[in-house]
Amino acid sequence: MNFKKIRTMLFAALLCTLSFTQVHAASYTVKPGDSLFKIGVLFKTNATTIINNNGLSGTSIYPGQALYINSKTYTVQASDTLYLISKKFGISLDTLIAANSNVSSYIYPGQVLNIPSGYVFKETASPKYIISCTDNEVDLLARLVTAEAESEPYTAKVAVAAAVINRVQSSQFPSTLKDVIYQVSYGYYQFTPVLNGWINKPASDSSRKAALEALYGSDPTKGAIYYFDDSTTNTWLWSKPIALRVGKLIFTY
Repeated sequence: MNFKKIRTMLFAALLCTLSFTQVHAASYTVKPGDSLFKIGVLFKTNATTIINNNGLSGTSIYPGQALYINSKTYTVQASDTLYLISKKFGISLDTLIAANSNVSSYIYPGQVLNIPSGYVFKETASPKYIISCTDNEVDLLARLVTAEAESEPYTAKVAVAAAVINRVQSSQFPSTLKDVIYQVSYGYYQFTPVLNGWINKPASDSSRKAALEALYGSDPTKGAIYYFDDSTTNTWLWSKPIALRVGKLIFTY
């Protein structure tokens, strides 16, 4: 192994160390429905400890209140998504989101996230796509997400990408991203942006990140292969079992 490669590996290891800290007092914002018991379960502590750490006179708390909690923290890196971070620590995506009640689904480098105590950072190999695809196809998917869901919530963007990927994995559709996106069935393009040319517009950063998150395995729809705007009057689409509603988009099986 040459010196340059060793130096690269050491630098990567240093970044991992700097991005992850041991248990210390982190901030948690109380959300509606919270109780000291629930927060204690989430962060593997108890109500008495939370009361003492925050100088509370009792168990009463209110939405928006900031509490100091003993928690590990993680600093978001450039290629991170909430889904990938949850995988790094072996926790569910729901648990990670619950521990960071004031964080939206779209994160940014340098942002600090709470990691409930008791979960261990896992050094894993670089994540791999769940389907085979080229860099050009990744860009194509991101451009489709931009054209279809740029004004929608981030979760909808991930869901659009996931639905396309689900088609690639289904025997009912072509087996590559390019062929799925450009598919013509019964004389009709499957995706409107291909017809109107919006597919050729550059992808936004958030849509590219959503496409990558879906390619790494995140699927808010849990297997949907169709999606449409809630203003659609197509009875055939509405007859399909609904998997997810987010923003103005409906995802079905």
